[in-house]
Amino acid sequence: MTTAISLLKLVPLEKHNAVLAGVMGLIDRLLAIHRLDHLYREHQLTGKSKEEFALALLEALNVTIEGAQSLQQKVPQKGALVIASNHPFGGIEGVILAYVIGQIRADLKVLANQGLQLFSELSDYFIFTNPLSERDPKNGPSLRASLRHVKQGGALLIFPAGRVSYYQADKKRISEHQWNRIVANLVTRSQAHYLPVFVSGQNSPLFYRLGRIYYRLRMLMLPRELLNKRNSSIEISAGSCIPANAFRADTSDIEQTALQRIQSYAQDPAWRHTWPESNVVKLKRLIDQVSGSVIKSELEKLAENQTLLSYRNLDVYYAYQEQIPQTVKEIARLRESVFREHDEGSGNSLDTDDFDQTYTHLFIVEREAGRIIGAYRMGQSDRLLSGASGKTDPFYLSAMFNFSSDFINRKEPCLEMGRSFLIPEYQNSFQGLLLLWRGIGRFVCQFPQYRTLYGTVSLSKLYDPRSVSLIEHALVTPTPNATARTQLGFPVSAEIADFARQYPLANHLTSLLAGIEKDGKDIPILLKHYQKLGAKFHCLGIDSNFNYTPGLLLSVELANAPEKLGKLYLGDGWETYKDYKEK
Repeated sequence: MTTAISLLKLVPLEKHNAVLAGVMGLIDRLLAIHRLDHLYREHQLTGKSKEEFALALLEALNVTIEGAQSLQQKVPQKGALVIASNHPFGGIEGVILAYVIGQIRADLKVLANQGLQLFSELSDYFIFTNPLSERDPKNGPSLRASLRHVKQGGALLIFPAGRVSYYQADKKRISEHQWNRIVANLVTRSQAHYLPVFVSGQNSPLFYRLGRIYYRLRMLMLPRELLNKRNSSIEISAGSCIPANAFRADTSDIEQTALQRIQSYAQDPAWRHTWPESNVVKLKRLIDQVSGSVIKSELEKLAENQTLLSYRNLDVYYAYQEQIPQTVKEIARLRESVFREHDEGSGNSLDTDDFDQTYTHLFIVEREAGRIIGAYRMGQSDRLLSGASGKTDPFYLSAMFNFSSDFINRKEPCLEMGRSFLIPEYQNSFQGLLLLWRGIGRFVCQFPQYRTLYGTVSLSKLYDPRSVSLIEHALVTPTPNATARTQLGFPVSAEIADFARQYPLANHLTSLLAGIEKDGKDIPILLKHYQKLGAKFHCLGIDSNFNYTPGLLLSVELANAPEKLGKLYLGDGWETYKDYKEK
């Protein structure tokens, strides 16, 4: 009786003979391929269409797939697409992903190991290659066919490691081989979207033990490992689809491939974290809006120098609460309203505390309407320290961070920046942020003793904790001068840490977050702004008094800012400010 599946089928018909058939039959039994053949016959898999075969094989093995629907929701229904996955098992994951993705993309092709030619029913899915040899000349046509398929708007699934995951002694863990840079080459040359996928699970301990003795034994064990997946549940996880332009154009194929590899590992369910439950029991109704006429009447009483600048219908001021109590009340109402949108609000009817009384308020007002559109709260360190009673710390951020006597706010005059916001209609416009920073620039021109700005950039809990962990690992240079009272306590995964030791993680935050965040958001605009100013990032802490919001502590030596930005914010006062020497 002719077998349905056998190694003999991989040999051209003209070379078949009785001796070869006998040898191949023996090898079939040693590699458990005869058991696959029995499975074929028992469940009548022969001759089915690729979709019918994949489903029938999974049912025959009684394999349950977790995460299939979530993956399908992330697969674009059309357009050039490269999907890359880790390769933990060496066979069954290819069938699973081809079946799940193929239901959304009928045009799906899989760049696959030649060994999968055993499953002739799946041949319509596959473009075969030899992953064990990047320089195999026979791979050329396969790779050209893959590129052509994607350039024509097709979807391509690839396992770039080219081999099953194995125990790596230098890492002391089971991990993927270095990925073939074809994945980066395909994305770059076709400008396709990239979808990272992670398949959870491992093969049997025997598989890894034999692989440590001789690496080719891993390949020989794969049929047995496929059968070992009987009655198992296999979880697949996918990131968000990443546009090709999210990857830096100046990145080499080798570095981009390494990046795309950890974008797959970033989907590992083992590297997940959840934010603490909100400590806001019930949101109180916001206080009524303070009328524009009341605000305008308070502003009319300010000294002339407290109007920092004017632009079209907007004016920027600084003042203290005793001067503008109703205006500060409106600022606090707006802060609470805006912060609630980011799951950061206090839950109270307005966002205020005792520091509103001692800190300086810098804010933007629509001139005619008297409407506040954005603000910053600034702590003038010398002013705060001179008024401190000695019983309490005068700095708001001392509740979130431990500052040693060597930290800048204890040594010389500086500004503690915080509680910044823009109302929603100005959040997508650079104008609001620009005016706030030009206001800060005009303020330090009046008070040039302030050479350093420090404060936090709030990282909203609307970010996935993985994104916050990546930002912390990429940007923070730890210092004993400032430490978080409550730390994030969620380090990056081992694979990402390995990548960060070889490549600058900070260069790739945009594309990493694009693969994690469901809405594709990048790092906060304000954080990018501080980066441009040359900020130093000291630590990341959790503000337990502000609904457990993560915040990144940073400092900026303003006089050392890039010339272009210095002139933009300080205007004609830039050169004088730079040259200022305290008497």
